Amino acid sequence: MSFTIAIIGRPNVGKSTLFNRLVGQKLALVDDQPGVTRDRREGLGRLGDLEFTIIDTAGLDSGPRGSLTARMQEQTEAAIAAADALMFVVDARAGLTPNDRAFADFARRANKPVLLLANKSEGKQGETGIAESYALGLGDPIGISAEHGEGLGDLYDALRELMPEPIDDEVDEEADNDALEEWGDPTRPIRVAVLGRPNAGKSTLINHLLGEERLLTSPEAGTTRDSIAVDVEWKGRSLRVFDTAGLRRRSRIDDKLEKLSVSDALRAVRFAEVVVLVMDAQNRFEEQDLRLADLVEREGRALVLAVNKWDLMERAPSAIGKLRETADHLLPQVRGAPVVAISGLMGEGIDRLVGAIEKAYATWNKRIPTSGLNRWFEQATRNNPPPAVSGRRLKLNYVTQAKARPPSFVVFCSRADAVPQSYLRYLTNTLREAFDLPGTPIRITLREKANPFAHRAKRKS
Repeated sequence: MSFTIAIIGRPNVGKSTLFNRLVGQKLALVDDQPGVTRDRREGLGRLGDLEFTIIDTAGLDSGPRGSLTARMQEQTEAAIAAADALMFVVDARAGLTPNDRAFADFARRANKPVLLLANKSEGKQGETGIAESYALGLGDPIGISAEHGEGLGDLYDALRELMPEPIDDEVDEEADNDALEEWGDPTRPIRVAVLGRPNAGKSTLINHLLGEERLLTSPEAGTTRDSIAVDVEWKGRSLRVFDTAGLRRRSRIDDKLEKLSVSDALRAVRFAEVVVLVMDAQNRFEEQDLRLADLVEREGRALVLAVNKWDLMERAPSAIGKLRETADHLLPQVRGAPVVAISGLMGEGIDRLVGAIEKAYATWNKRIPTSGLNRWFEQATRNNPPPAVSGRRLKLNYVTQAKARPPSFVVFCSRADAVPQSYLRYLTNTLREAFDLPGTPIRITLREKANPFAHRAKRKS
């Protein structure tokens, strides 16, 4: 098991900046205002030849029992319990505060190795803060600047003493081979992004999949900020699930932090293979829901529609059928996308949801034999020939599948720019029905065949 380190400290001392520096990516949201991080986030940290699991946590703070602040504190305590060592971060510019001293006692009681990091230590003011940090009694402070990458050599030396001896190269090579085999294995985790409007129940759903309160939930909208990735094992199927911030209409977003959260959520969609769009059953298929579904289709990801809080609705025999009819009517570009009624709080419909995710993923990866594809193409163009444009007939020759993920096809024709969009929609719809591709995005590209007589025309002119 990887050596695990939790980054702790009071709010706004640069924990997330240090996390991003160690993982080598801007995964955690960073802003000047305190309290940006709420959920704990794990990542693979690297420093020189050292590799370890690093956990970014919410700033240590006190609050009434049951409040959002208190539950953030519980998340931090869970990270400390799971860690092998702690990085206690203080702000060298601001100097020590009463909270730093109180939380230093908290870190000491954890009975785990602690590295005291004096962040923002560049300049003379930082030197004063480093000297002041000795008063915490956590050993010699290490002066660093997470933003500028200063002091990482000293941090490396301190980590080298804490961490166990590295594994032999031969073992590492075997692990790399195992990782390659796992990537080619169809049982590898499906990357799933959970998307939706604020307060639709996304985090509650993921907590039920995990069987623990891993993510913060609240009746207030906008609790989730970072896109947090968690590994889920559900009845033999592995999923890598990304919780995302609720997405409002662009015209309503004016806060800088919310813009960063939206950008993080969109990045999770691009990284995912299947997107579960969670809608509130009492306010389903709102305009923003349709916009988000269209975004998923444009990004080329498999889509599953989850109608959450179904336990609050009256159960009618034909309710699910009406949901599917509404989805096909309002979202023709992903016609046939699976619609699952669920309750993330009560656990209703979760088995059906995971089954829909697996089926959508299989459809998204589907490849069609060229012979069967061209038999369909010949039949489709015979039943509905392409229209004549400017008095000239369009000739569609043949079709082939260029790739999957999502299914993408190339149609060779005489005049690609003259084929109307309405005819492309006709081909897409008949293709979806003929080869059972419900809900998945379909891409059809037109390509002109080279004219073998073009050079003769040039000679005559």
